[in-house]
Amino acid sequence: MSKVLQASGLFGGYGGTDILNGVELAANAGELAVVVGPNGAGKSTALKALFGLVHLRAGSVLFEGQDITQMPPERRVGIGMAFVPQERNVFPSLSVRENLEMGGYTLTTGIAERIEHVFELFPDLRAKAHQPAGQLSGGQRQMVAMGRAIMTSPRLLLLDEPTAGLSPKVMGLIFDRIKAVGAAGVAVLMVEQNARQALAIADVGYVLATGRNRFTGAGPELLATPDVARSFLGG
Repeated sequence: MSKVLQASGLFGGYGGTDILNGVELAANAGELAVVVGPNGAGKSTALKALFGLVHLRAGSVLFEGQDITQMPPERRVGIGMAFVPQERNVFPSLSVRENLEMGGYTLTTGIAERIEHVFELFPDLRAKAHQPAGQLSGGQRQMVAMGRAIMTSPRLLLLDEPTAGLSPKVMGLIFDRIKAVGAAGVAVLMVEQNARQALAIADVGYVLATGRNRFTGAGPELLATPDVARSFLGG
């Protein structure tokens, strides 16, 4: 698999205080990388830093070999990155279709084809196409948010807590669709609070604590590591 993202030695945070203390992350085309760890570990901060939303004091972010450490977020979208935040990730007053059209605002052609692709990936949204996104269930809103993000055919998709607040059944559906995105060749890097379930489907997992890498490995291997289970997965 080709390397899409390589982040090395990330130090940074908010207001002059470092939340990240040397974080290393990577993502390959067609694979799912999952970042887990306790609250305050720096997981979401790391994801935002990769998208240029957090100032880095040190370290580097490479996208397909290009150094983008100082690149603003809007330019990162243009080169093939997409980011889905945990909250406020849909336009509630706009319909599902209008949300998707907003995701494809940079496209000059092929918008209808991309919307059809999203509906094929998330069949539940087809019947809701003209319904305001704010009236959807939590799981359906998350589908809209992800659908909007992939409208531009990104090569890297960053997801921040995509299953937060969802039932186990809906969580499983969202994970299944995330795997489908990766199977299409997209590199997916996901921060997730449901660590056991996420590591079970991850090609690679990163366990962070206090802004540092503690464990890295294949998802199922991390699940079977006693130190990981005892310290980060509740036994």
